[in-house]
Amino acid sequence: MRKWGPLVAVSLGTFMLLLDVTIVTVALPDMASSLDASLSSLQWVIDVYALALAALLLGAGAGADKAGRRKFYAAGTVLFAGASLACGLAGDAGTLIAMRALQGVGAAAMFATTLPLLGAAYQGRDRSVALGVWGAVNGAAAALGPILGGLLTEGFGWRWIFFVNLPVSAAAVWLTVRVVPESKSPAGGRTDWAGTALFALFAGTLTYGAVNAGTDGWGDSRTLLSFAASAAALLVFVVVESRTERPLMDLSLLRRPAFVGVLVAALALNSAAFGVLPYTSIWLQTLLDMSPVTGGLALVPLALASFVTSALGGRFLHGVSQRLLICGGLLLIAAGLFGQALLDADSDWTTLVAGLVVTGIGVGLVSPALASAALASVPQRSSGMATGAMNTMRQLGYAVSIAVFGTLATSRMADSLHSTPEARALAGGAAGSLRGRVPDEALHSAFASGLNGAAVAAGALAVVAGLAVFALVRTPKTAPAQVRTNVAVPVERA
Repeated sequence: MRKWGPLVAVSLGTFMLLLDVTIVTVALPDMASSLDASLSSLQWVIDVYALALAALLLGAGAGADKAGRRKFYAAGTVLFAGASLACGLAGDAGTLIAMRALQGVGAAAMFATTLPLLGAAYQGRDRSVALGVWGAVNGAAAALGPILGGLLTEGFGWRWIFFVNLPVSAAAVWLTVRVVPESKSPAGGRTDWAGTALFALFAGTLTYGAVNAGTDGWGDSRTLLSFAASAAALLVFVVVESRTERPLMDLSLLRRPAFVGVLVAALALNSAAFGVLPYTSIWLQTLLDMSPVTGGLALVPLALASFVTSALGGRFLHGVSQRLLICGGLLLIAAGLFGQALLDADSDWTTLVAGLVVTGIGVGLVSPALASAALASVPQRSSGMATGAMNTMRQLGYAVSIAVFGTLATSRMADSLHSTPEARALAGGAAGSLRGRVPDEALHSAFASGLNGAAVAAGALAVVAGLAVFALVRTPKTAPAQVRTNVAVPVERA
């Protein structure tokens, strides 16, 4: 336990925080019914967690470098557990959303310190083993999210998707305190909290504008004001970062085309591959009357294909250009999404299977290659910042895409039903309230049209990102052995 205890402690926390990104997807219809939640509320239940994780990840990594990574990881886990308890006890959608945001704050403190803690605890071959296990845990979280969410929701109720975090958090904190060594960055300096606050403001107002557009329209004054505030926050962030001695984000890295390509791919990966899935889950359960378990199992082909591809890719695709893997993977994601956009009023879950598998293969190619490309695209001293920026873009892309694709899907449903309120009710999982007032065939046709439109938009995003990667990313087929060993675990900043 002394030797592998740190790996177990870090893996437990990583599994939980990544599981909570997607575990709520299968529970959305039950949440909507239990809390009388609107579509925008359901979007925020998913979005606010990913948003807090994305907005605070780089700042949390910098703070942990200075204050102590073990301390930050343990404190983040405690906060995550307390927020999970509050989520499970929430009596209304507003409270649930607020506590999900607090969960995201804790998750950011945890995720920002996972790789540096492993880097400090292990060296040589042990480090390679630890990184392999940590990567497998990432894949397992994605694969088990829909299944575990369905089992807990159907067997015990949706609140248990949060309560299950408590014993796991307790074990992670206990192990962290007992066996994880403390580590700090040897470099001193101030933490860029101004940059952290400005980036959080940018991300928050951007997401709010996208969510509000689905409710009140793209031309609504609040939507436009939110986007204007987001643009202003981004502009001020750039000015502040360019003048700060130890910036949250070294803007000079953006002069490197390969690094820009990596960020574009990271943003598109989670957006395209996973942004439509919450609405697919609602369709499965409210229109096809599938249970949370069977609805979760219907989405497993994507995660399973991703997991298998990642595992086999490391063995059989060694030496293949990262540029080709990322570009090809994004184009496969696009092909899978176009394959999912074939629904009609008579479709069932089997219509999605082929598209989900192809999308999963694409994800399995892109995810590991993206991390390698990020490290290869910047100097070694900036490796932590590069991986932190990549993970930030992945979570931010997911948060924004939930809102944007939800708006697109609702718009298509409204056109089909000739009623925006009914479309919002349908997209929000309230199909039961419409039955009797709207023919079932019309409901099925409207939801199919909405999902098709969102899937096509997501596929187009993946195509554009794939072409951008092909144009921008120029990395060697394999990084030198020394660079791969030293850089794979960024210790300066996660």
